Amino acid sequence: MSKPPVARIEEVTTTLHGQTLVDPYAWLKDTTRKDPEMLAHLGAENDFCKQSMAHLEEFQKELFDEMLGRIQEDDSSVPSRKGNFWYYSRTVVGKQYSIWCRKEGSLDADEQVLLDENALADGHDFFKLGAFAVSPDHSLLAYATDTDGSERFVLRFRDLATGQDLPDVIDNLKPSIEWANDNQTLFYVVSDEADRPYRLFRHLLGTEKSQDVLVHDESDERFYLSIDKTRDERFLLLELGSSVTSEVSVLDAGDPTGSFRVIHPRQQDMEYDVAHHGGHFYIRTNDQAVNFKLVRTPTDNPGKANWQEVIPHRPAVYLTGVRAFADHLVISERDNGLQQLRIRKLSTGDEHYIEFPEPTYSVSGGSNPEFDTTTFRFGYTSPKSPPSVFDYELETRERTLRKEQPVLGGYDKSNYTVERVWATADDGTKVPISLVYRNDLPKDGSRPFWLTGYGSYGMSYPARFSSTRISLLDRGFAVGVAHIRGGGDMGRQWYENGKYLNKKNTFSDFIAAADHLCGESGFTSHDKLVISGGSAGGLLMGAVLNARPDVCRVAVANVPFVDLINTMLDETLPLTVVEWEEWGNPKDDKYFDYMLSYSPYDNVRAADYPAMLITGGLNDPRVGYWEPAKWVAKLRAQKTSDTPLLLKTEMGAGHGGKSGRYGVLEDVALEFAFALDVLGLVK
Repeated sequence: MSKPPVARIEEVTTTLHGQTLVDPYAWLKDTTRKDPEMLAHLGAENDFCKQSMAHLEEFQKELFDEMLGRIQEDDSSVPSRKGNFWYYSRTVVGKQYSIWCRKEGSLDADEQVLLDENALADGHDFFKLGAFAVSPDHSLLAYATDTDGSERFVLRFRDLATGQDLPDVIDNLKPSIEWANDNQTLFYVVSDEADRPYRLFRHLLGTEKSQDVLVHDESDERFYLSIDKTRDERFLLLELGSSVTSEVSVLDAGDPTGSFRVIHPRQQDMEYDVAHHGGHFYIRTNDQAVNFKLVRTPTDNPGKANWQEVIPHRPAVYLTGVRAFADHLVISERDNGLQQLRIRKLSTGDEHYIEFPEPTYSVSGGSNPEFDTTTFRFGYTSPKSPPSVFDYELETRERTLRKEQPVLGGYDKSNYTVERVWATADDGTKVPISLVYRNDLPKDGSRPFWLTGYGSYGMSYPARFSSTRISLLDRGFAVGVAHIRGGGDMGRQWYENGKYLNKKNTFSDFIAAADHLCGESGFTSHDKLVISGGSAGGLLMGAVLNARPDVCRVAVANVPFVDLINTMLDETLPLTVVEWEEWGNPKDDKYFDYMLSYSPYDNVRAADYPAMLITGGLNDPRVGYWEPAKWVAKLRAQKTSDTPLLLKTEMGAGHGGKSGRYGVLEDVALEFAFALDVLGLVK
C-alpha cells in the first residue's frame, strides 16, 4: 500500500491581539477550486483512501446490499389533498430520485407526472431539487435545481397542462420562492458573493429577468432573507433573521405589486415568527421570554403596542412552533427535552395534548396544505420505530395510521429496546442520551457503541429511526445520540449555555456522555466506542479528540467545520459574518482567546489520536473543502499513533455528500466498513 500523502508546508502568519498564528497549510485554500496543486493533493488523498479501503470492497458491497435490501424501492408518499388535487411523490426500482405526481378529483383518477427528478438529473453526477411550488390555481409549477452541490439553484417554470417548461429561467438563486395569488407573479431570493440570501425579487411570468423588480435589498450582513406564505394563503412573509434577531414584513398575497409592511422593526436579540388567522397575526417571540411565548395582534395594526398574550412564557417548556388552522392552533413544544403537540380549539379555548408511546422519539408536521380542515397530519418515529404518517382528527382525537415506512428483510421492532439515559456533565448538568440496542445486549462493556452529536445553532437532534443503522444493531452495536448543550433539545437556555463563551460545554457534555456509556452503565468501553458528527458536529469531533484523544477507538467527521479562527476572520466566506452571533467575532479579543482555545485545527497536538475517517465536498459552500484537508494534513504531521487517517473529498458535490438514495447508501457503507474494520468486526 502506498504511503499517505504529505502536504507541503508553506507557513502563513497572522498577528491578532498580540498573538501570532501560524497556518502551515493555508495554500490548500483556493476559493476558485481550480488550483492544480490543490486538486492533485485532494486526488492523492482520495487515491490513498481508496487503496486503504480496497480490502473492504466486498464488505462495503455486503453492507450496501443489506441496506438496500431493507428499502422498498417502488414506494410512494401518502397523498395530500390541495383543492381538487391529490399530490404525492414516488420512487421506482433502480432510480436515484423522486417522481412528483398528482391526481385530480380522486385517488382513483389517472396519474399526472409533474416532475421526474431522474430525467432532470441525467448527465449530472450531483442533483438536488431545492424548491417545488405549484401555483394557487394548480396550473403552473415553479421548481429550482442544483447540479453541482454549490447550493446556487436555477429556477424554471412548467406549464402543467402541456408538461413543457416556459422560456422564463432565473439562475443563481436560493430555493426560497413563493407565488402571489394572481398565479402570474413569483417572489424569489438571490444571494450575494458570500452566498448570503440578501435580495428579494418579483418576477412576472413572460418577462425577462432583467425586468424583475427588486423588492428588498438587505444590507446588514448578519441577516438572511427568505420568503414564505401564511397557511391561509392570505399573506406573503418577508422574513429576515440573524442568529439572534428577526424581522418580518407582510404583504397581501392578492396584491403582489403592493408594499410589504413591518410587523415589528428588528430589535437586537429579539426573535419572532408569524402565523395568521382571521383578523389576527399570531406571533411566537422570545421578547422577555427565553423559552418563547405566544401573542396575537390585529392584522391591520400589528405593532408591538397591540400584542396580547395568548400563551405565557414558561421556564420549563420551550415553545417551538405554531400552526394555524380554521378553528385550531397546533402548538409545538419541548418539555424536559421531549416533543409535544398541544391542540387548542380557537372557538372554545379547549386544549389537549397528543400522546406518544415511547421514552424518546421524534415528531414532525406532515403535509398539511389545507387551512379549512379538522385533520392534522404528522410524522412519528423513534430509534426503533420506522417513520409513520398519522392523520389526527382535531375534534374527535381519533388517530389514523396512513403509512409506516416499510422495512424489508423481516425487521421486527419488538427485538429492540429504546432508552433515554442521563450523563452528568462537569458542572453537574444532566445530559440526555437517546439510544437503541437489541434486547439481548449484555450491559457488561463488551459491545461496541456508535455515539453521535451536534450541539450548535439551537438545533435539536432528532431521536429517529434509520434503516441503515440495523446493520450496526444486528452486529451487536448500541447506537445513541447525545443531546448536548448548544442544541435546543432541553430548551432555549440549553442553546445559550452552549454558544459564545459557553461553547466548551458542548464538548464536555459529549465527553461526559461517552464516559457515562463507557462507565458503570455498562453499555460499552472506550476501546469499542465510535463517535461521529458532521459540519458543526465535525467541529465537535475535532474539539473532543483534541481534549480527549482516548475517548474512542474510531471517529468519523463529515464536512467538519474545524478551521474556526481562519474562517471567522474571512468575511468573504459564506456564513462568516452571520455566524459571529453564534461563535463570536475573533476580532474581539475576549472571543478570540476563547475560540482559539478550542478551535480544532489550531489545537492539533502530538497525541495518540484514534482511527479517523474525514470527508469533504469540493463545492461545499458552507464548510470549505480546505478545512478537512488542512486538518488532515496537520493531523498526519503531528499525531503519534499509527492509527488509520483517511480523507475522502467528493469532487462533484457539496455539503451533503453524494446525492441520490443509492449514493447516500454508498457513503454510509464506507463509514460502517471503516469503523467495523478498525474494531475487528469484519469477518
